[in-house]
Amino acid sequence: MLRDTAVRAATAQDKPFKLADEGGLYLLVKPAGKYWRYDYRHGGKRKTLALGVYPSVSLAAARKGRDEARSLLDQGVDPGEARKAKKEALFTDNENSFEVVAREWHGQQAATWVPSHSGRILARLENDVFPWIGKKPVADLLAPELLAVVRRVEGRGAGETAHRVLQNIGQVLRYAVVTGRADRDVSADLRGALAPVRGKNLAAVVEPAKVGPLLRMLDSYEGSFIVASALRLAPLVFVRPGELRTARWEDIDLQAGEWRYLVTKTQTQHIVPLARQAVAILQELQPLTGRGVYVFPSARTASPAAKIQRPMSDNAILSAMRRLGIDKEEMSGHGFRAMARTIMDEVLGIRPDLIEHQLAHSVRDPLGRAYNRTSHLPARKEMMQQWADYLDKLKAGAEVVRLRA
Repeated sequence: MLRDTAVRAATAQDKPFKLADEGGLYLLVKPAGKYWRYDYRHGGKRKTLALGVYPSVSLAAARKGRDEARSLLDQGVDPGEARKAKKEALFTDNENSFEVVAREWHGQQAATWVPSHSGRILARLENDVFPWIGKKPVADLLAPELLAVVRRVEGRGAGETAHRVLQNIGQVLRYAVVTGRADRDVSADLRGALAPVRGKNLAAVVEPAKVGPLLRMLDSYEGSFIVASALRLAPLVFVRPGELRTARWEDIDLQAGEWRYLVTKTQTQHIVPLARQAVAILQELQPLTGRGVYVFPSARTASPAAKIQRPMSDNAILSAMRRLGIDKEEMSGHGFRAMARTIMDEVLGIRPDLIEHQLAHSVRDPLGRAYNRTSHLPARKEMMQQWADYLDKLKAGAEVVRLRA
């Protein structure tokens, strides 16, 4: 039986040697150091379990490790295999932690987002989520833990951010489900747990009598031809401002009169039927930007030869509208959606489900099933042409007023 003094006094020799304790425990002395080992038999085979390095692991600690290993043997468990399984489980937990899965999800989605949007989402996760649940396996997360995370954000007066954080957590968990690392998205259990955020009413022109003058003002813009084209196209397609400015030529089929792209807000495929007027605008713009990536590129990277191309800035359309004298209280970039939705419904009498589908909102059939992107496409094409023709009639109600940009 070993004593601490003998362990301390043991000195390396030319060849490794052992100092036996009892019960299979011994100290292996080598020129490189002193190592605790435990010899045992399991399944008819002799095996050795490493218990640490002296002096980091004392004699008492080594004996405790041996006793724990013998306890496993008494239960019919191989302590070496048990240790290996524990390491593998720890590795699996680390690989399936919320932060690892979230960064993987973000990396896959980032290619479909503009850099600013991608950066905001990652910053939100790094600041408000990872410090609290980042190291936990996604499969082990519980709804109360998620609630604590979003309540912490809500508690500092950032209610809207709290809702966005919960939305991002749900997106990560749904990704974990489809990649086999979680059974379900527990964030769904938090529906209604956060206080609702009072929505901001984005300015919009929704009275037909005011639409004509607005369209004539947009046509009068004399700045960049790229921005002018975006201003003219915006009311015809009424997509989200970010979707318009990041439109890619590869997603547009002028011959078919269709624009197909992924709606990043909902991660769903969407089709925008292009009326003849919209196709004409794009055909006019194509010789200028058609060899590049973006339909509406940034002025700084508009050249096809540019190594890195970027879309038009967030503020380009809004700035142009302000230069035209269209006040932010009168019309926003998002306002074209409200304008189309209201007038199509209340004036043109178009079916609300067609309008909502074209707005890329979630629409379900009478059986509760979500429509796919091609649902009612012929009817939507007819609707978009009717809308474009109606706008032409409103715009022709008076002569175009030419305003200096």
